[in-house]
This record gives sequence, C-alpha cells and structure tokens, in this order.
Amino acid sequence: MKIGLNLLLYTSRFTKKHIKLIDKASKMGFDGVEVPIYDPKVVDVAVIRRALADTGMSCTVCTGLMKGSFVSAAARERQAALDFMRQVLEACKGIGAECLGGPIYSPIGHLVGRGRNAAEWKRAVVCLRKVADMAEELDVKVAIEPINRFETYFCNICADAVKLCREVNSKKIGVLYDTFHANIEEKDPAAALRKIGKGRLFHIHACENDRGIPGSGHVPWNAIMSTLKDMKYDGWLTIESFVPAIKEIAAAAAIWRSLAKDSDDLAKKGLKFLRQYA
Repeated sequence: MKIGLNLLLYTSRFTKKHIKLIDKASKMGFDGVEVPIYDPKVVDVAVIRRALADTGMSCTVCTGLMKGSFVSAAARERQAALDFMRQVLEACKGIGAECLGGPIYSPIGHLVGRGRNAAEWKRAVVCLRKVADMAEELDVKVAIEPINRFETYFCNICADAVKLCREVNSKKIGVLYDTFHANIEEKDPAAALRKIGKGRLFHIHACENDRGIPGSGHVPWNAIMSTLKDMKYDGWLTIESFVPAIKEIAAAAAIWRSLAKDSDDLAKKGLKFLRQYA
C-alpha cells in the first residue's frame, strides 16, 4: 500500500500558493498527496504536475458536488453536476491523478428529512453512467464514497456504494472506503470492507473515529489492515483528517475542538502509525 496525505488538512482551496505543501508532504515521508478540487478554476495543472515530478510524488484527488446534484428532479441541476464533474476529471487527467474520490451523488450536508427514494436512485445511476463515460474517455478512476447519515441521506454504507457501481457497470467506477464513516454506519467495518471486493475497492481514507489522528481512537485498525492484506489491496491509504484552523472544513465537518496539536502533528503521527502496516 501507498500512504498519502489529503491536503484538506491544510487548505480547502488548493491554489498555486499551496504548491509547497507537496514538498512538505514528501519531506514528511508520504508517498503522495490528495489534492482537493472543489473549484476547478483555481487549479493550475502545469504547476501541480511539475511539483509532483520534482518531488517524485504521486497524486489522487478528492471532490464533492459543489454545483448541482445527481439526485435532483431538476434537469438543470443534474446537468450542472455533470458539467462540474467534467471539469474536475479534466483537471485530474491534467495533473496525472491516479484516482478521484468523494461522495459524488449529492452535495455534502444536503438532508431532506427522509431516506432516498427510487426515483433519486435511478437519476443518480443515469448521471453516474455519464460520469463513467467521461472517466473511460480520460482514463481516470472514480471512487464513490459512502458517508454518514449526518452528511447525506443518499448513500451511507459500503453495500449501497457497491450497488451503485454494479448498476453503473464500468471498470472506471469503484468504491472509496472511509474508516471514519464506516465506524459510524457499518455493523462490522472490516466485514463491510471485505464485501466491497478487491476489484471494486479503488481508494481508502484513513481517519480516526473522532476525525483525529489514526491510531488514537477505537477504529479497528488491526482487523481493517488484516482484511486489506487478505484482499491483496495495493492502492492508496490516505490520511483524511481535519483541524479547526481550516474554518471552511471545520464548519462542514463539525470540527469544534482540537484533535491534534496542529496539522503537521496530525500528519506526522498518523503517518508513523500507518507505517506499521504499510
């Protein structure tokens, strides 16, 4: 496995002034970085690609729907989401990202006071099939992330993400497993991981049960890592944690207290813990 660092730990809007974070992550000992792309217009593809080459680092990308929604009954909303995803995928191709991951079906935090319905599911499958066409054209893997019930009503468990993948039916569409969300939603986080299957497991976010430093809480790391070993998973294990200093992320992820001394402390301690396994 390769260990990455999601740069949301340092910024919610990755621009040229944040390029030095790639070198920082390299010097810490990470194998690569995860670049957040929530505003494709500010992404300088050439600068990022050069920084990755200069440091010998690899890259993944995370995103969420900032425009539109695939579950919306309004065609203009679905088209806005498709247009946004096209921009993000083209940025991924430009910087050479190995995978794009996130809850790419409905905006984070969009709750309607009920569970999803059949019409919403059908609309999401149709839109994700169009995303798959883009991904196949650009040769970029896309990982669908199930997230907890307090952030979405549409896809909360790994089994639902797998069902989406099956119905979309593309080799470029898989699942992103997040230890934080699984800790909340899955009866058995390791068993849920195993049921995704090696062929559909595209990416992993490593985070503690309180969003803090991996290894500092009660996520069942031994069981999860043993499962990954049995699955012969050789992809990315990327730290995705947050700190209150990044106010936009803190507000979105409800980070109301310090979970580490600072971003560097969280990254270094998380890396040291995960290196025991990878």
